[in-house]
Amino acid sequence: MKYVILVGDGMGDYAIGELGGKTPLAAARTPHMDWIADHGELGLARTIPQGCETGSDTANLSLLGYDPKATLTRRAPLEAASLGVHLSETDVAFRCNLVTLSTQNGILTMDDYSAGHISTDEARDIIEDLDRALGDETFRFYPGVSYRHLMVWHGGAAEVDTTPPHDITGQAVQPYLDRMTSHGVLLQLMDRAGTILKDHPANNRRVEKGLKPANHIWFWGQGHAPQLEAFEKRTGLRGAMISAVDLLKGIGVYAGLEVIRVPGATGYFDTDYEAKAQYALSAIKDVDLIYVHVEAPDEAGHAGLLDEKISAIEAFDAMVVGKVLNGMTGFPEFRIMVTTDHYTPISVRTHTTEPVPFAICGTGISTPQDGSGGFSEENAGAQVLFVADGYKLIERLIRFSK
Repeated sequence: MKYVILVGDGMGDYAIGELGGKTPLAAARTPHMDWIADHGELGLARTIPQGCETGSDTANLSLLGYDPKATLTRRAPLEAASLGVHLSETDVAFRCNLVTLSTQNGILTMDDYSAGHISTDEARDIIEDLDRALGDETFRFYPGVSYRHLMVWHGGAAEVDTTPPHDITGQAVQPYLDRMTSHGVLLQLMDRAGTILKDHPANNRRVEKGLKPANHIWFWGQGHAPQLEAFEKRTGLRGAMISAVDLLKGIGVYAGLEVIRVPGATGYFDTDYEAKAQYALSAIKDVDLIYVHVEAPDEAGHAGLLDEKISAIEAFDAMVVGKVLNGMTGFPEFRIMVTTDHYTPISVRTHTTEPVPFAICGTGISTPQDGSGGFSEENAGAQVLFVADGYKLIERLIRFSK
């Protein structure tokens, strides 16, 4: 038996008036996700347990069968694993965003959590310069992808009140900086970085082009290295991970999954959807389970871009779900699950905790008599199937228990 999990990050949303009261997922043209929903099981799963942060780390650990309450460490240590950065027991990894801060009505404001989705090449130059200027035996900076980078505090503190920058877009930043005053060394480091970035050549070039500068860094998502039981030991299945996002790659590393790098996978609207599908179909020949994650709908949700979110959902359906679904028919036995990890509603531009829709079809999965009406939040909620502990959802796919 072959198993496929296809995750459209942040696809879940609320009803929107200009869509006639539909969500972006319901309004989008998604014939392949609809087909899966109409030919198998459809329901809801709670991937964000009460008391856990509403992050992609929490939700994707749930989807892979790990109880977030027992295993979660926060996202930065997971991203460190993807970047090949080894953490000792006393190291604390922080996500280090390149952001754009601006003064609006005299108030320092989070203008853009991604510095205008700065390119990876530009960002690498900036982060490497910061490491040369500020890195020492205590602090080190490591370049990642686009605006997503890493800072490691050797012998540091994880108990710092930090805030994801995408949660405070358009808001004054000082209240959130004030929460970090108990660890002033971090604020000092951020201030020193801001001074360097103010006149950095890469930012000067961006401003000349009318682009937003990466004029500040922002620390969040910190934690120590996690301990995850190997996925194969838990399930008896060899698995592989495809994602453009270091967080997901890091989960794959700690879970012992084969992490497959796909050329052209960017984690943004311009990602190569078809390449992800092609690499997934190639990988599934040699493993038992493939986990394919697409970030683009989540990015659209954070940016509050309705048209882009619908386009990303449709591209995910056509070029990932459709291609993989058609390709899996060449295997004698397979099951495929399509889902989202969490909601990222256009109206709030951050993650929320609602249970997410999922659909499973394939070998041994019963087909409903009258169909479901398609893959959407509303149709999934109308079903009787509800998985309260989201980390148990994988059992419905692979039918294992311990």
